[in-house]
Amino acid sequence: MSLAVTHSRALDGLTAPEVTVEVHLANGLPSFTLVGLADTEVKEARERVRAALLNSGLEFPHNKRITVNLAPADLPKESGRFDLPIALGILAASGQIDAVALSGYEFAGELSLAGDLRPVRGSLAMGLALRRIGSARALVLPEASAREAALVDGLRIHSAAHLLDVVKALLPAGAQHIEPLPRVRAEPGRTAAAAPPDLREVKGQSSAKRALEIAAGGGHSVLMIGPPGTGKSMLAQRFTGLLPPLSETQALESAAVLSLSGAFDTARWGQRVIRSPHHSASSAALVGGGSPPRPGEISLAHEGVLFLDELPEFPRSALEALREPLESGRIVISRAARQAEFPARFQLIAAMNPCPCGHHGSALRACRCTPDAISRYQGRISGPLLDRIDLQVEVPAVPAETLAATADGEASAAVSDRVSRAWQRQLARQQCLNAALVGDAIDAHCALDAAASKFLQAAAARLGWSARSFHRVLRIARSAADLAGSVDIGVAHLAEAIQYRRVLSVL
Repeated sequence: MSLAVTHSRALDGLTAPEVTVEVHLANGLPSFTLVGLADTEVKEARERVRAALLNSGLEFPHNKRITVNLAPADLPKESGRFDLPIALGILAASGQIDAVALSGYEFAGELSLAGDLRPVRGSLAMGLALRRIGSARALVLPEASAREAALVDGLRIHSAAHLLDVVKALLPAGAQHIEPLPRVRAEPGRTAAAAPPDLREVKGQSSAKRALEIAAGGGHSVLMIGPPGTGKSMLAQRFTGLLPPLSETQALESAAVLSLSGAFDTARWGQRVIRSPHHSASSAALVGGGSPPRPGEISLAHEGVLFLDELPEFPRSALEALREPLESGRIVISRAARQAEFPARFQLIAAMNPCPCGHHGSALRACRCTPDAISRYQGRISGPLLDRIDLQVEVPAVPAETLAATADGEASAAVSDRVSRAWQRQLARQQCLNAALVGDAIDAHCALDAAASKFLQAAAARLGWSARSFHRVLRIARSAADLAGSVDIGVAHLAEAIQYRRVLSVL
């Protein structure tokens, strides 16, 4: 047979559209041509495939005109994932393996010059795509990639370490078969070995700890403001320990996004991620980019935490890129030819100093900044972005006697239990967390009695809130009430919520 067809998948955002690899051998001037909107990495497969076949003891048709078509032609193809299907297509077209058997499989894998199979990005996205369409095909991947894809239930996943492993399973005689990869039995949730640091280790800062508990209890974003060395980073690193375990669907979505960038580790299956980009990160690093587009830090923190330390030091364009994802929970990267959409449901934990020297408002050290310098520094965070951050909490300097004392605060496990119960109340009542309430749902689930309503209206008029701030205070108060096990929102819950909306303005 001079024509053979194999199947693979490309990456387009978080989706993995099918790619048909057609290989045709013809008489004529010897050549090896790749068509179908192939990127440079894909075109380089010609040399990798040629060397891998020869070094594996297989025959390469040197005297043939080889044409490889990657369909559909208008879908960009990138990376070395098509090495394996191209090599198998050449072997099938030249009669060295059974071409009919190829129809029952989808292949992806990069080939070394010796024929070893190297892992590829996005294997979880490929597995999810197969499950979504209900395909009966099996997926053949390099060993490391197969372990990722095997996390998706209901699929036939096979692994191979070398090109010859696949070839022996597809010989015309059909005497050998590919052995399926054993299912990875991993349950979402944290293990003791991988548990995040404990909140009990942070001395003092009771107000900041309470703000983090409310943020965890309702899915809210937090901005911590205080001098250097007061524990802002310590608090942020312990925030994931307050959150309930991921569901299987959430764990798969998080792992699939990480897999697109090659950052997923199967040993961390089911654990919430915390991404901490440096303050020099550009807007493209946060949002994502490239051609085809890849996810940025915003999407890599999906179902986890995005920690931005030294918030005013980030480029203004990068900070403004946070505004839409904080509201919508997704990010759309638009290019001239196509768009790519990535999920971005993350909790923002940000930290900043109150001024350039860091000691404005400190009782331990005097600030040496001028009022103009302080205003310019705090002004780096725009009003619209600050309006979208639910809680603002001051993290003051800790006295020496508190630092010298033995840590006796509440452990993360105890706080996490309260948060889990609050989540259960919210999901049973409204099928989402309080931070996601919008429109009529706010009126329905954040209703106030006459005294509480009058108190909130007076605070809103005095502080000049926008409609967004007004509704965010309602949602924060609803979270405080849920943590307390209260059905109704009281004045005490509103008062606590209000104090978290005015810290930066009074510093």
